[in-house]
Amino acid sequence: MPFANSQTEPRLHHVQCLGASGLHRMAYWEWGAADNPRVLVCVHGLSRQGRDFDKLARTMLDQYRVICPDVVGRGQSDFLADPSGYQLPAYVADMVTLLARLDARQLHWVGTSMGGLIGMGLASLANSPIERLVLNDVGPAIAPEALARIGTYVGAALQWPSVEAAADYLLTISQGFGPHSREQWLELTQAMVKPAKATDGAAVWEPHYDPGIAVPFRAITPEIAKAGEAQLWKAYDAVRCPTLLLRGAESDLLTIETAREMTCRGPRAELHELPGVGHAPTLVHDDQIAVVRDFLLGS
Repeated sequence: MPFANSQTEPRLHHVQCLGASGLHRMAYWEWGAADNPRVLVCVHGLSRQGRDFDKLARTMLDQYRVICPDVVGRGQSDFLADPSGYQLPAYVADMVTLLARLDARQLHWVGTSMGGLIGMGLASLANSPIERLVLNDVGPAIAPEALARIGTYVGAALQWPSVEAAADYLLTISQGFGPHSREQWLELTQAMVKPAKATDGAAVWEPHYDPGIAVPFRAITPEIAKAGEAQLWKAYDAVRCPTLLLRGAESDLLTIETAREMTCRGPRAELHELPGVGHAPTLVHDDQIAVVRDFLLGS
């Protein structure tokens, strides 16, 4: 039975997680009725944060309690003292802690890029609670050209005089997100920046993530990448739940060859390509949301 859909803003919570260097807090945004046993977890990409899913959450909270975490090192979550802790297995462990807090009876997952890899890792585990999985423009094999592109900007020390200026810059490195109105882009930018002070004391804005997330990312060698890809394919092949694979038709991260292979092995994902978009669809457009909603609520 549908739940009342009157919420316009999420509730912010934190859960304490255990990492290699001790405890840290992970923030998560909660939409919808707290007593809804049906939970949808939405997890963002490498340098993004949970408020990316505001539009999707507002659309889905009539059916779900929607949970959008800020992966550690991003948004309202703690930054790690040791940046080597920003690794996929650690993110999966944090999400296990979060899922224990949520105590969901029915769990669905939407993951964009890195968030998809985290979901894949969770869904591959024995007795995984994930019943439906959406992988947004990501798979076990990641094109090295995309890694090189991302490496040119992630972790850079940046400051802007206003949110509008930050939006202008972020647009230059986010062409793959596809076309957006100025209003949509500003909404996607708001939670990506936080107020700070320049060396001269002036008020400025800076990225709302720890630059240290780039440390393990930039340590990836061809050998590490090859070994990681083999592990990710092993995880993907262990996924048993129905899986939807979204691909930006112009994506430089998820190649069409990898996408097609994902339809033939493991959970045999249902592939849906989105024209005019690269890496990665933002899921703020009605047509993109409709594809996700139809899959999640389908029989």
